[in-house]
Amino acid sequence: MDDITLAAGWIQTGTGLGNDIKALIFNVAIPVLCGAFVVIVGWKTKAPGPTIMAVIFAAIVWGGAANMDTLKDKTTEDITQYDGGGKQLTGPGDQ
Repeated sequence: MDDITLAAGWIQTGTGLGNDIKALIFNVAIPVLCGAFVVIVGWKTKAPGPTIMAVIFAAIVWGGAANMDTLKDKTTEDITQYDGGGKQLTGPGDQ
């Protein structure tokens, strides 16, 4: 029985490390990479157009990463609706 407890401890440790790494990626790595992307594009091109587009793309990526939980719930809601979990419309035009 001690082996099972030891295995469960390793699994719990691995899960904790995975969650920590995921938090580090979403809270530190992605914002840093988005900032670096904007700075590099601005420095290389020295033009406002590409730099503004880099800011917009970086904001989309950063915003998507910051709202992962909300996006996950929305995706689950959409799948449930698609699978018939929501209100079904019936009428002459729905055939």
